[in-house]
Amino acid sequence: MARKYFGTDGIRGKANSKITADVAMRVGQAAGLAFQRGEHRHRVVIGKDTRLSSYMIEYALVAGFTSVGVDVLLLGPMPTPAVAMLTRSMRCDLGVMISASHNPYEDNGIKLFGPDGYKLSDEVEARIEALMDGDAAAMLARSPDLGRAKRIDDVQARYIEYAKRTLSRDVTFEGLRVVIDCANGAAYKVAPEALWELGAEVIKIGVEPNGLNINQDVGSTAPEALARKVREMRADVGIALDGDADRMIIVDEKGHVVDGDQVMAVIAESWRDDGRLAKPGIVATVMSNLGLERYLEGLGLALERTAVGDRYVIERMREKGYNVGGEQSGHIIFSDYSTTGDGLVSAFQVLAVVQKIGRPVSEVCHRFDPYPQVLRNVRFNGGKPLDNPLVAKAIADATARLEGHGRLVIRPSGTEPVIRVMGEADDKALVDAAVGEVCDAVARAAA
Repeated sequence: MARKYFGTDGIRGKANSKITADVAMRVGQAAGLAFQRGEHRHRVVIGKDTRLSSYMIEYALVAGFTSVGVDVLLLGPMPTPAVAMLTRSMRCDLGVMISASHNPYEDNGIKLFGPDGYKLSDEVEARIEALMDGDAAAMLARSPDLGRAKRIDDVQARYIEYAKRTLSRDVTFEGLRVVIDCANGAAYKVAPEALWELGAEVIKIGVEPNGLNINQDVGSTAPEALARKVREMRADVGIALDGDADRMIIVDEKGHVVDGDQVMAVIAESWRDDGRLAKPGIVATVMSNLGLERYLEGLGLALERTAVGDRYVIERMREKGYNVGGEQSGHIIFSDYSTTGDGLVSAFQVLAVVQKIGRPVSEVCHRFDPYPQVLRNVRFNGGKPLDNPLVAKAIADATARLEGHGRLVIRPSGTEPVIRVMGEADDKALVDAAVGEVCDAVARAAA
């Protein structure tokens, strides 16, 4: 059944349009009620990124939670993984992150975490949606049972210490000149400080948020500024986070971008050699490059593929017992440490391998030559273009042409009205033609 509010990663949309104060307040009321179990005082932690609209949503959530008797602990600007971690460590019933991740400032979103620090299941989200559209008056607590709100002041230090503890005590980043790009987002304070505490020489960009410039020409989705800075400063490495710092990409000393697939290859091999993999393999999505799969096969490691979305990667990791997984976009999950993607922890793990091997990042982080991969988006105004018989035939024909040479992945976006068509093969002309045929068919069906 289609859901009214929740998408693939919480609730997301244009601030003050889809994500209004009223919607946020009802989320707080509904989520607060959904997680009330037992007679104890119920508590929720709320973090946010640096968008202007995050203030509005934050206080609306506070009103919603306190109105149903839930106490609120306010964290201020903090990365998404910090909210997940603090939900567990502070023994809260629920965690909330206000962020639209890598989207521009006009958008915002609400991500929810259960008391175990994991994102909510589809079933729990459906229950919250039902409560959101219920009778608001019936939800309200009695006057003496209203919740209280309190701001927590030491959360930055707590998160920095947690991130550092994912490394052995003998690991240091001394001698590394690191450019960190915080996307003018949630990690603009904690990420540079954590790198400095580990001994790196730190050069900062994307650390001047003004409410309107999050992800604007900076961050993991716009790495050009980072690449320029790395070359200008002759740095050893660049690290780019996104707006809520749950993903990251690397830029090597030559200014070349290293995506999440290469990062997973680096970690998989290093952890295999150190005996740290819980199982001989990792988990990634259908979008990860075929080159990664072939490289892992050569190491004797499996690649488990899931649907797109870090929540599906985490679910498979928990189901099958893997402790490393991620996405090509830079969401990397280390279940030994975290319940969600953590850009800072991912960067730490890569830098630890660089220091251990003692070679330039361009050598350490280039483990395989990726297969030519083409990704195109086709926008549609309504309906279900993928159900059209002509589209189905185009997909079948293109799949047959790639058989034995590559693969094709077609999926509707979970956050916008587009069909994403991805193809990859060892022959660039072949994959271009296959993707083009499918996109043309989808465009005709969507017209």
